[in-house]
Order: sequence, then C-alpha cells, then structure tokens
Amino acid sequence: MAGRWILLILALDLSIVIVLSESECRDGFNLYKRKCYDTDECKFDEENPEGLCGNDAVCHNTIGSFYCSCEDGFRSTSGAANFSAATSVKCEDINECLEDEGLCGPNASCFNTIPQYSCICEAGFISTTGVESFRNGDNITCRDIDECDEEDVCGQNAKCINTQGSFNCVCNAGFKLKSGNQEQCEDICMIGTTICGNGTCYHGASGHYCTCHAGFTNYGHNGSRCTELNCDVFNDKISLTEEFHDAHDLVMQLKESCLELAVSEHPKELDGEEILKQLLDVIDKLLSGGAFKDNRKVSIFFTMVEETLRLIGPFIKAPWTAITSTHTDLKLLVKKGDDFPQGTKTFSSKGAHLNISLKTAAGEPSYYPGFTTVSSLSYANLEDSADGFFSGMKRQEEQSYKINSKVVTVTVSNRNTSHLKEPVILTFDHLKQSNESSHTCVFWDSSKEGGSWSARGCSMLTSNPNYTVCSCNHLSSFAVLMALHEIKDTFELQLITWVGLSLSLICLFICILTFSLIRSIKSPRTTIHLHLCISLFIANFIFLAGISRTENRVGCAVVAGLLHFFFLAAFCWMCLEGIQLFRMVILVFNTSFKTLYMMAGGYGVPAVIVAVSALANAKGYGTKRYCWLNLELIWSFFGPACVIIVVNIFFFLITVWKLAQKFSSLNPDLDNLQKIKVFIITAVAQLTLLGTMWIFGCFQFEGAPIVISYLFTIFSSLQGFLLFVMHCLLSKQVREEYGKILSICCAPGKKSYSDLSSSHTSKARASKSTHDTGESRI
Repeated sequence: MAGRWILLILALDLSIVIVLSESECRDGFNLYKRKCYDTDECKFDEENPEGLCGNDAVCHNTIGSFYCSCEDGFRSTSGAANFSAATSVKCEDINECLEDEGLCGPNASCFNTIPQYSCICEAGFISTTGVESFRNGDNITCRDIDECDEEDVCGQNAKCINTQGSFNCVCNAGFKLKSGNQEQCEDICMIGTTICGNGTCYHGASGHYCTCHAGFTNYGHNGSRCTELNCDVFNDKISLTEEFHDAHDLVMQLKESCLELAVSEHPKELDGEEILKQLLDVIDKLLSGGAFKDNRKVSIFFTMVEETLRLIGPFIKAPWTAITSTHTDLKLLVKKGDDFPQGTKTFSSKGAHLNISLKTAAGEPSYYPGFTTVSSLSYANLEDSADGFFSGMKRQEEQSYKINSKVVTVTVSNRNTSHLKEPVILTFDHLKQSNESSHTCVFWDSSKEGGSWSARGCSMLTSNPNYTVCSCNHLSSFAVLMALHEIKDTFELQLITWVGLSLSLICLFICILTFSLIRSIKSPRTTIHLHLCISLFIANFIFLAGISRTENRVGCAVVAGLLHFFFLAAFCWMCLEGIQLFRMVILVFNTSFKTLYMMAGGYGVPAVIVAVSALANAKGYGTKRYCWLNLELIWSFFGPACVIIVVNIFFFLITVWKLAQKFSSLNPDLDNLQKIKVFIITAVAQLTLLGTMWIFGCFQFEGAPIVISYLFTIFSSLQGFLLFVMHCLLSKQVREEYGKILSICCAPGKKSYSDLSSSHTSKARASKSTHDTGESRI
C-alpha cells in the first residue's frame, strides 16, 4: 500500500516538472525534447495561404519573431520599409509613371502595371532593339521611323517629307488635296473650276496659271484669281481736264495701264513706285493751288486718289512704304502670298491713326487674289478745300460745322467695301483743342449732290478736347467735324444782366459801407459778411466790365483768373460763417475767429487753388466767347464750391442738432438761442441763393434751355440785392441805424448824431450781447 502511494507521488512530481519545463520557453519558441526551438512563423500554411503579412508582402523570420516588407513595386501605407503583421499596414502598388515623368525617356510612354511598369514607344517611333516594351535601365531608346522609306507613301503627285514621329505629304506644283480626300493630290484646275475666277486655268510645268477674260485681271500674278477691273473711273472727264491740268497726264497714263491689264493676256508689269511718286507730286501741286471751292472737284480728287492707290498697290515691291511730301503723309502695306492674311495692323500718319483687320482688307477668302493692300493717306491742308460741304449732314437749329481734323483717305485691295463685316477704327487729332462743342465722325459721300460730308455708317466711340475715335463700316475719305452751337445773347438776357448787376453793385456797396462804418453792429459775423460782399462786389464789377473782352488773350486770361479767385473767395467766406455759427453753439467762451485765420481761410485758400490751376493749365483761362474757365478747368471752380457746400451743410446740421438740444435743456438761454436760430436761417438762405445760382450755371455749357439761361441770369444778377435784403433790410438793428442816419440827414438842425447816439445808450447797453453776435431778424 505504501509502495502505491510512493509511485503516485513520483508520477505527480514528474508531471509538475514537465509542465514547469514547457512554460520556460518564450513567445516565438516551442519546446522539443526539453529544449526551446525558434518557431518559423513565415512557414507556408495551407489554411492561411496569404500568410501573416497579407497580399503583396514578404514575411521575414527572425529568432523568436518575424517582420513584414512589401514586394518589389509596392510600398507600405505607413511609408516604412518594414512593418509588423499586428498593425493595419498594407502594401499598395507604386505608380512609377506618376512619380518620374521622364522614366521611359523621350518619345516613349509609360504604362503602370501591378507590379512594376512598362515603357512603349509612341506612334511613329520604334525601340532600338525592336522589342515592344521595356524598362528604364534596359539600355533601350525609341528612334524615329522614316515613313518616307516606304514606297509611294504619298502618291505620284506629292512629295514625302519625314518629320519626328510622323511625315507630311506636300502636293507638287499645280496639284492640291481634293476636299474630302486628304490622301490624294489632284490637278488644281480639275478640282476647282472657279480657282481662276473670271479666267481659264491651265496646268504648266511650274504649276497652274490663269488667263483672265476681258475686263478682268490678276495684276500680272499668273497664279492668282482674276478680279474685275473698272477702267471707267479714269475717264478724262471735262471737269478734270479743265480744272486739274496737272492731273491730266497722270490720269491718261493710268487709264492706258488699266486697259492693258484688263485686256492683254500678258500685260507688262507697272512701275508701282514711280506711279506712286507721280501721284503724290500731283496732289502736292493741286493742294498748293488753294481751295477747290467746288464739291464736284473734291469728289473727282478723292476718286482719282482712291482708284490710283488701289490700282498700283499690287505692283509695289516693298511690303511697307512710308512717304512724306509737302502736303501728304502716306503709309502703304502690301502683303502677298497664298495664305489668307490674319491679324490687325495700325497705321499712323500726321494727325490720324488707322486700325484695320487684314481680313477686312483682303475681303472674302473665296475671292482672295493672292495679295492684300492697305493704304492710309492724310493731307496737310485739304480741310480748307473740303470744308463747307455739309448738305449730307442733319443740322440742328443755329448749328454749323467745321472740319476739325486732317482729312484721311483709306483704301484696301478689297473691292467690296460698302458694308464691312468688321468696322475700321480711326483716331483723329483735333486741329483745335476744344471741349465747347461736340464732334462728329464723317466720310466723303460723292453720291450726295456732287459730294458732301456724311455721317452714315460712322459713329464716334470716344472724344476729348485732343482727339476723337471713330468707327466706320465702310471705306472712303474720312474726317471729324466740330459742331458749333452759336448761342446768341438775346436782348432780354443782356438787359437783365446789366440792370441786375448794376442794382447788385449798388446794394453790395451799401452793405460794405454798413458793415465797415457802423461800429455798433460790428462782430466776427459782420466781418465775414463784409468780406463776402467785397468779394462779390469785385467779382460782379469785373464780370460786368470784362467778361466779353476776348480780343486780348492775356487780358482775358487775367479777367478769368480774377473771377475764379473772387467767386471762390465768396464761397470760402460763406463757409467761414457756417463754422462761426457752429462755434457759437458748441463753444461757450472764445467763440470768435482770429482775423488772421479768417483772412487765410477767406482769401488764402482760393489763392492757392487759382495758383495751382494756373500752373497746371494756364490755357484753361479764357474761351473763344468769354473770359471764364473752359471745360477742361471748370472743375477747379465747381469742385471746391461743391466741397464748401457739403462742409457748410455738415456744420449746419450739427449746429441745428446742438441748438435743438439746448432748447430742450432745463434752463435754456432763450434770447441768445433765438438769435442763433435766426442767424442759421439767414446763413442757410444765403447758401441756398449762391448754391442754386451755380447749379443753374452747370447747365450753361452745352446748349442749355432758354429757361435755365434766364434763371441763371436772374439769380447771378440779383444776388447782391438779395444779400442786402437778408443782412441789412431784414435786420432790426441795421434798420435802426439806417433810421438814425436818415434822421440826421433829413433834420440836421434838430439833433446831432452824437446826441442821437447818447439817447440810445441804454438801448445799446441792453443789446450788448446782440452787438457781439450781430443779431439779424427775418
């Protein structure tokens, strides 16, 4: 029995020893024959064919563990080279084609695969080894395939030209690709029966050539389309031979050359440069002989110039010609070639600039003759001969026209220029810089009663005192007209001006005497009124005496400058009154301006404005009709005036607001506040008077209605009288002083002025505060 217990105890001990021995091996090891051996986790397991690392990954066993890495052509999502299977890191394909754009080298395209990538030569290239795909590092490149080595690749009527990756087929001379068949060159004369226009097409050794029918020509360019040539324009008309003797020989020569071009199958080539020189010489002689004084002669002149330039254009050898003579400035462009011209060209001559599309100059592509010509010819003094013929213009009442630019003739090779698809743009410099009248773009219309300027088809894009930009949908000879609006001064307006200004001068003079001599009413406010009246008195006197004295340019400019200064000074003194009222309401003490400050604001500010304006634009002082500012400089007056009005309104609003607060206070000084209230009403009325007058004045520049002219004249003429009424007659204190003066003048024996003054001493003392503020009652 004891032996069994011993065996049982031994077996139990042995099992405990075995268990303890197995637990001594770490993770990644297993016990074999009482020893710990490494476990190969990377060993293939049929139950888990993807392995512990997943797809596209390689498992690497280590002693006691293992790690994972991505296969070639893949990258871990964490970016690390090695990772653990216990993490969520996966392997994803690397797109080598995106990461290295030049991976496959020139002329090859990269295609990504999983894994790796492939390089394939582009169309027109082949690999140096002949393989279809390769990789970087295989020492393989792509070379061009010479398709022209293949037999008859372009056909028998074309020549093959190899290019990198491709080839071009160029038709032989006299052949072209037939529309719809881009692989076969055919005889030009067989493809298009209208290729020569009004002519017959023939195939020659050097290509095709055209023989023109009678009345048509290709100007000696045998391969070009035949276009109509009208030689009747060079007929020697009676008026031309009688009046333009210098042009007779040239016109006869041009007619002979024109007929030869229109009739002969092989006309001789004209000397374009020589004929052009003769034309400019003839123009110089005609224009040096004085004005034509006949619209029919102007029409003949323009027709001769336009048709001559159109005829000789194709024979000018130089692509660009610029010639200046005594009375002309010519710019001529000649563009030759089978390709239809594209783009826009700019031509600049004396006093004018032309912008034209070459497509417009060439005309319809189906009628393209193989060349394009554009000419711009400006004349030095033709405006004198062509001025006065305005029967084709619609005039307003009391309106006249005058040419205010150089006259320019524009010609192109395109024969159909009566209505262009794309307009031409012309910029004209003004002969007379003026902004007092409007400008109109016109052309010479020979069909209007022998010839007249007309605005049909032309419009003004923009205009300023220096130049006007025009847009026209046809071609001819062009200019810019200045519309003159002659506004006659009516007798009624003149009478109102003289009577009103005379009355205003008398009233302003009385105001000046009142504010300067009567001591009892003197205050900062009456000082402001004094200088306001002085400014208006001098301005009205100068206006009455010198506004129309325009015969002396310097004297007129001085008058305009003085008017500018004194009218601005009036506005500045009016602004100072608004500021003074503001100070009276806001400030309790020291409400008065220093005299020096008032003088600086009242006269210094306008002096600076006038000085700056004169330095910037001295020519802006004085116009053709009046000694006042022209429209270029007018805002040097209206600008400051508008600013002063806005500032005054601002101060008035704040003053009224503060005044209302003081009225509603517990213990208001009603007498003083009532006085200030009256002052504000007077100042606002004064501002309204002067502001309204110049509002009507704004409308006097461009044909204002007669009602506006009357209102402006009335307000401007009577402003002195109205100021006298507001500041003197409606002021109780001033009326009392006038009564004293009148009583002394009417009854000098009864009472002297000193006695009268002493008898009113108590009244003066009672109104001391009134004296300090310059009380005014309305």
